Amino acid sequence: MRLTLNRLFLSLLTLSAPLPLLAANGHYVPGIEASGGAFMPPVQGLYYRAYLVHYDIRQVADARGDDLPGNNTGSVTAFANRLLYVTDRTFLGANYGVEAIVPVQRTSLRFRGLGVDSSESGVGDVYLGPVVLGWHGTQWDTVFAAGFWLDTAEHDPRDPATIGRGHPATMLTLGGAWHFDPERRWSVSALSRYEIKGEQDDTGITPGDSWLVEWALSHRLDSGLEVGLAGYDAWQLEADTGAGNNNKAERHAAGLELGYRWPDTGLQLKGAVYHEYSVKAGSGGVQPSGNLFRLALTTAF
Repeated sequence: MRLTLNRLFLSLLTLSAPLPLLAANGHYVPGIEASGGAFMPPVQGLYYRAYLVHYDIRQVADARGDDLPGNNTGSVTAFANRLLYVTDRTFLGANYGVEAIVPVQRTSLRFRGLGVDSSESGVGDVYLGPVVLGWHGTQWDTVFAAGFWLDTAEHDPRDPATIGRGHPATMLTLGGAWHFDPERRWSVSALSRYEIKGEQDDTGITPGDSWLVEWALSHRLDSGLEVGLAGYDAWQLEADTGAGNNNKAERHAAGLELGYRWPDTGLQLKGAVYHEYSVKAGSGGVQPSGNLFRLALTTAF
């Protein structure tokens, strides 16, 4: 059973910490997952994944995607704890599970051209997922999930480094992967998230719905090292209600991912780096752009 769990823990379904600055108008941050995103363990048990994310802000873009003048830099660093419990029940032929995420983050902004100098730290908005479904075939996997981002973190609409989003949201997840060979050495995957927002009590603004896709093409070498191309594309589909303009945020990036697992210990480590090549601001008028670095450590109990 231990060896079986060691082979399965890498197939954790994905979610991420809510880093408000980095999302395309939503809680979920693209780039947290890549090649392992569209999987769910088929074996009953408790699974844990720790995410360490660092976003290096290089510039700030406007609604047209143009960089604003001045020295505008900063960073966002987050550590998120995710627990997934796969039950012994099935629904519509899928394994059924539940999940929760508790993130902690620090945001530091030095937007000299905009007169912003702010830093904040704290626990981010918490995610609860009462529905996680996973289907499995010989050379394919599919996942569906539904859950809620709770408005639990402190939110200050006057502070761009604020930790929380200031509103709840419902998130729907759908993803899949195709493995080109029975040994699953070559795989292509895509994972989509759709967020439906609630109203911000502090501002009266209801952010528009957002949608993103994370994709990856990966290959596992004879040594066990997994290498891949990865990227993400995120769009705000509706303008914010009550914001005074119809600007919609976008975010696009591409990068590389490396991963390795130790069967004897039941651990897997994956790292990725993404470069954002196109960013457009939403109703807020500005949006940071830069490079995202991510590590994810996974184990099964």
